[in-house]
Amino acid sequence: MFKKILIANRGEIACRVAATARRLGIKTVAVHSDADAGAKHVAACDEAIHIGGSAPKDSYLRWPAILEAAQATGAQAIHPGYGFLSENEEFAQACAAAGLVFIGPPASAIKDMGLKAESKRLMEQAQVPLVPGYHGANQDAALLQAEADRIGYPVLIKASAGGGGKGMRAVDRSEDFAAALASCQREASNSFGDDAVLIEKYVQRPRHIEIQVFGDQHGNIVYLFERDCSVQRRHQKVLEEAPAPGMTPELRARMGEAAVAAARAVNYVGAGTVEFIVEQPGGYEHPEQMKFYFMEMNTRLQVEHPVTEAITGLDLVEWQLRVAAGEPLPLAQEQLQIKGHAIEARICAENPERQFLPATGRLDRYRKPAHDSFRIASVRFDDGVREGDAISPFYDSMVAKLIVQGDTREQALARLDEALAQTHIVGLATNVQFLRQVVRSESFAGARLDTALIERERAALFGQDPVGLPLAVAAAVAQTLLAERACQGPDPFSKTDGWRSHGIFARRFAFDYLGERVSATLSYHRDAALQLTVGEGATAVSGPLQFTPRQPGDWALDIAFGTQRSRATVYLDGERVEVFTPQGAAQLVEVDLLAHAGDSGAEGGRLTAPMPGKVVAFLVAAGERVAQGQPLAVMEAMKMEHTIAAPADGVVSELLYAVGDQVGDGAELLKLELELA
Repeated sequence: MFKKILIANRGEIACRVAATARRLGIKTVAVHSDADAGAKHVAACDEAIHIGGSAPKDSYLRWPAILEAAQATGAQAIHPGYGFLSENEEFAQACAAAGLVFIGPPASAIKDMGLKAESKRLMEQAQVPLVPGYHGANQDAALLQAEADRIGYPVLIKASAGGGGKGMRAVDRSEDFAAALASCQREASNSFGDDAVLIEKYVQRPRHIEIQVFGDQHGNIVYLFERDCSVQRRHQKVLEEAPAPGMTPELRARMGEAAVAAARAVNYVGAGTVEFIVEQPGGYEHPEQMKFYFMEMNTRLQVEHPVTEAITGLDLVEWQLRVAAGEPLPLAQEQLQIKGHAIEARICAENPERQFLPATGRLDRYRKPAHDSFRIASVRFDDGVREGDAISPFYDSMVAKLIVQGDTREQALARLDEALAQTHIVGLATNVQFLRQVVRSESFAGARLDTALIERERAALFGQDPVGLPLAVAAAVAQTLLAERACQGPDPFSKTDGWRSHGIFARRFAFDYLGERVSATLSYHRDAALQLTVGEGATAVSGPLQFTPRQPGDWALDIAFGTQRSRATVYLDGERVEVFTPQGAAQLVEVDLLAHAGDSGAEGGRLTAPMPGKVVAFLVAAGERVAQGQPLAVMEAMKMEHTIAAPADGVVSELLYAVGDQVGDGAELLKLELELA
């Protein structure tokens, strides 16, 4: 076994690898960029080496600097984690040339499976089922258009190199193909340095089911069962679970054997995942009729590997280390068993209500559910951040992974919802509440799964208000009063409890809530009772307000407003008020009525950046007339492209940035003279 390894990655996966290495008595070396100098993964390792600037191309993708760091610290092997250099054939070869063990598959397997078109040809020879498509080397745009027309729409354009949903577009009509192809090629080139694509038939009502495989240097290969990763947004996974709901023993065996055949075709060693697209011709009610087709093989450890660890009781990173050190696989196929059900939720810095745009900011409050660090009983929480850390635009938007396990899927679902309710993140937008909506949705709870679940359940998942205006405002007012009381001195004249020797004292509040201005009036009575009215006119809600801190100085309180009673945890962050309840979460912005008395309407004709990022392209020029919905500019943030479209017909009067410029959230990109009716 190795005495020291270098972890060529960052964030939660670097922390995850370091935890297993520590348990095995292996010393670890972290590498870090400028932005990550004080990161959690740096503290988690025994040594740390600075390798460059904040952008990945200046640090985590600079493999010569990583090799130098490994040699300088005496590391014997390099664990690449996932992403970055984990599927880089050149890096794997360079490790071997430098006398370092690459904790991953042979460079030849990375090469064979790294190009999707080549892997499809290999799988065809290995008799692994394939989706109809075009996997050729000729990348002429006219030919690709003709092939898409031949296959029949809808089709899926996919970057031949890489994965993670980048360089991927679904196209429903022939006339949309050219624009989608150009966008895919741009994104693929930026992410992987290769703009080659392949085209496949877009399978209707598809499920995404993948098989975890493992091989050793002695020719042994096993499969560690399946994971269902069907719940996706922007072709990236949101929830993953194991085992896959509705999977029959016969189908599991056939898919597992096909995955092993795929791995054997490239002499695979280490951890890998064979991904299948699964068709449901009989609908959700007849999973026994499912048909599966090879999509791709990820030649690395996957983000969702913890759910496989949960149902097998194994440490897959330990298996990686043992196999890389030359040991045989710890278990044979017949010794592997499934126990219970596990689900993983990816907690990301993003705004689901704004098409999942990435978010940046500081983790001002970061409260996690009770959990075990790795060996889980029911709840596991993997992350690479701490309270106070910043989520920057340089890296992936994932903040953490929440993994739960239960004896049954129903028990796991209940534990997941409860753990998400206990996850409080303040300071930037996240998808935590959206995840709760998905988990509670009829489709997910009923295992009616396919990759269109989020779109199909859109009405139930977006624009929801699980807390409700009255309770949210009551909690905000209650916490404001508690904060004021905490600041009061012993002098009775400094008290702000509204007591009067006679009459009633009324105090007004105003909040912005879900884009609307809301007023509230709090009345203080001589008997110290509080009466709260939320809203005005016929829709106003009134009732007595009572609240008690659950612990002195704590943010949690028990609250009663009218007939409603609830627990609530409320964080005050300047004007922002974050309310967390068992039902869900809400955000309000307290309004200074005097300061906002003269507010006017919003300015028109502005097109602004929806998040911090880089300008990739302007699709129009100054003086050009544009139509509503026409793409105007393309931005890139957190390794994903985002298109800004015209809100109405108009004329572009000025471009305010150049291609390649970095811009901040809300920066005005161009001026548009609108032609409003």
